[in-house]
Amino acid sequence: MTQPLKVVVVGNGMVGYKFCEKLLTKVGGGLFSITVIGEEPRPAYDRVHLSAYFSGTSVEELTMAPASWYAEHGIQLLTGECVVKIDPAAHYVQTHTGLQIPYDKLVLATGSGAFVPSVPGVEKEGVFVYRTIEDLDAIIGYSKGATRAAVIGGGLLGLEAAKATLDLGLETHVVEFAPRLMPRQLDAAGAGMLKRKMEALGIQIHLNKNTSHFDGGAAVARLSFADGTSLEVDMVVISAGIRPRDELAKQAGLAVGPRGGIMVNDELQTSDTDIYAIGECALHKGMIYGLVAPGYEMAEVVAKNLTILSSNGETTIVPSLGERGLFKAFDMSTKLKLIGVDVASFGEPFCEQTPHDTIIVEDKLKGIYKRLNVTTDGKYLLGGILVGEAENYNMLLQTVKNRLVLPPNPEDLVLPARKGDGASAGAGIADLPDEASICSCENITKGAICQAIEEHNLPDVAAIKKCTKAGTGCGGCVPMLSDLLTETLKKQGKVVKKVLCEHFDYSRQEMYHLIQTSGTRTYDEVVAKFGKGCGCEVCKPAVASMLASIYNDVIAKQAVIQDTNDRFMANIQRGGTYSVVPRVPGGEITPEQLIALGTVAKKYDLYCKITGGQRVDLFGARVEQLPFIWEELLEVGFESGHAYGKSLRTVKSCVGSTWCRFGVQDAVGFAIRVENRYKGIRSPHKLKSAVSGCTRECAEAQSKDFGIIATEKGWNLYVCGNGGIKPQHALLLASDLDDETCLKYIDRFLMFYIKTAEPLQRTATWFNKLEGGMEYLRDVIINDSLGIAAELEQELQYLVDTYHDEWRVAVETPEIRARFSHFVNVEEPDPTLEFVEMRGQKRPADW
Repeated sequence: MTQPLKVVVVGNGMVGYKFCEKLLTKVGGGLFSITVIGEEPRPAYDRVHLSAYFSGTSVEELTMAPASWYAEHGIQLLTGECVVKIDPAAHYVQTHTGLQIPYDKLVLATGSGAFVPSVPGVEKEGVFVYRTIEDLDAIIGYSKGATRAAVIGGGLLGLEAAKATLDLGLETHVVEFAPRLMPRQLDAAGAGMLKRKMEALGIQIHLNKNTSHFDGGAAVARLSFADGTSLEVDMVVISAGIRPRDELAKQAGLAVGPRGGIMVNDELQTSDTDIYAIGECALHKGMIYGLVAPGYEMAEVVAKNLTILSSNGETTIVPSLGERGLFKAFDMSTKLKLIGVDVASFGEPFCEQTPHDTIIVEDKLKGIYKRLNVTTDGKYLLGGILVGEAENYNMLLQTVKNRLVLPPNPEDLVLPARKGDGASAGAGIADLPDEASICSCENITKGAICQAIEEHNLPDVAAIKKCTKAGTGCGGCVPMLSDLLTETLKKQGKVVKKVLCEHFDYSRQEMYHLIQTSGTRTYDEVVAKFGKGCGCEVCKPAVASMLASIYNDVIAKQAVIQDTNDRFMANIQRGGTYSVVPRVPGGEITPEQLIALGTVAKKYDLYCKITGGQRVDLFGARVEQLPFIWEELLEVGFESGHAYGKSLRTVKSCVGSTWCRFGVQDAVGFAIRVENRYKGIRSPHKLKSAVSGCTRECAEAQSKDFGIIATEKGWNLYVCGNGGIKPQHALLLASDLDDETCLKYIDRFLMFYIKTAEPLQRTATWFNKLEGGMEYLRDVIINDSLGIAAELEQELQYLVDTYHDEWRVAVETPEIRARFSHFVNVEEPDPTLEFVEMRGQKRPADW
């Protein structure tokens, strides 16, 4: 009987674990005796989502597989053991405790360590790296006595670390040596957009900074830079890059690169053919890969090659495995969400050596930047960059990888679809070839996923993950898995169920009904009764929105699932200050209120601007000033304008028949009535409205979620329009309505939208996906085809009757008011806020 091949894996990170998993799936593990040695005290865990540890995700949830998994599969797992020696001649490794473990084949999956620059003072207390669970525990513990943190490094991991320190309540600075953030993924314009969005969240960015000293006593107190400037800090997180862990290879005499990394060939063998290297420690053709997907592909190649056994000196190929595996240059496309901001680069993001033309879409107001590089003949996509909105990333990446022909107007890939010319916005997921790689981490193709769905009757994305492993790495392909599931089930004639996320096995519509009928009023109650786990960034705000839409409670009561704007009931602006936007129904304002606005703006030195929605915005308020500003505005009859919420913003109006010689109805009076009726109502997305006093449409009602235009007989009601990056005209729902009928139809329309839309879905997008279109919507709203009109009216009236001014509640509730401070233990204002003069007013100094 052939003795099992002794395989020793040094390193139990994500790639080391994945190698074991892939080796077992090849031949069931019976041909191998596997030993895994990891220096950390626990089994492999998910470093890609390490930052989730700060928001409550447990070590167990991050763990790739428990120790019992290794035992069940006959793998000897040694944790807390550090290999200190490799003896290639004698074929064994030795650990720091003296264990000698023999091997036939050795796989080095030692990964990388944080690069720590040799700067004087770097050894001081309060200086950390960001790599392991232990690092994060140390950062959390030290942060309790800190107030101001600097993160050295503005790359992927550096910005993740910045999010962590921000979540810990620290004033956060990012220090980057390069002239822009994420220089390997973003061009100057994309990095500039990302910088503005980071600053809007309160993170201060310092570019072109070379740290020369870490100053202070025993603990760090200041960073000194080569240009003579400095930054006062009491905590530093270093995330300036990685260094491959190649010290064992050097000790064993294996070839390493001039700048580090264990040199490997295409089969991932080192200079010793019995020793392999995979993951971030491996140097393949001069490249160290710092992403999980190429590491997983390396694990696949070595697992495949180790199953090609030697028998009597002749190579025998294990059935169904085919030829030996070869590792090729790997695509470094990536998509991630940094502090709530989508960032992606794919293909050739810069095209520095390739002739190309460039399509750029930039919306500085919304913080969106999109760059597409196309061949000079306009036929093929080469690569691109997305900042602020990356929903098309997966299809754009597949368009590059599969050399799909672009539509006649390539800009349609990132702009709204053209109407009336029959142009396609590019190929959809159904047009991808079966060999298209959907999951880069696991190299799972479209054909394999669709086949698994059909053969195993997979009902949801969670089942696809479990069956195929697709989507279990970085998670970037999950939206595409959902689309493939939908398309495959539709082809089979099956009903497609869309769940909220992996923590709730219900759609948003089902969740809305369950919350409403069960009487649950907090997220914890909802997840305990209807879900599982601790939740995520998808379901937490969605549930918060539903709770607000159903019960109309003060949004501050949902503290655990608020974003910054809802938490402080004001929009955070560039530089970390806030805007104050009082409600001005219909744009009608008294002289006393105008005077009060001017008085408050002058007293608190606020920037003033009249908006397109007929309100006055006051910018530049410090967080601790907000309650005092609100009090003064409340005294003259103002209230919250909900500019920060997913709720009704404004009802714009012209002057109507009151002043205009063309007006046929009182537009201002009706706009005030409409705004006062629907103010404060929370919905899946923001709502805007307008009332025009005649068909000249000065209030632009047809670009609103619901718009009202006067006729000689009453009002025409238009619904489901919106402006922004994808403008869409509203469509006529009903004509010549009297006041009460118009409001009744709006009640029904809004409540039907609130109950049935997906999270963060504007009315226009909701309508575009509504089967039956306007004919169906009219049947529901006007003809009551579903028999729910009375219910919709009753639920909307409840929201009207329970309205409360959130500003007034905040200033009159001590525990809520106590939140409004820049620092927990200091009353002084934030000293880092800087402004300069612009046209007689102030603006942020770093504009």
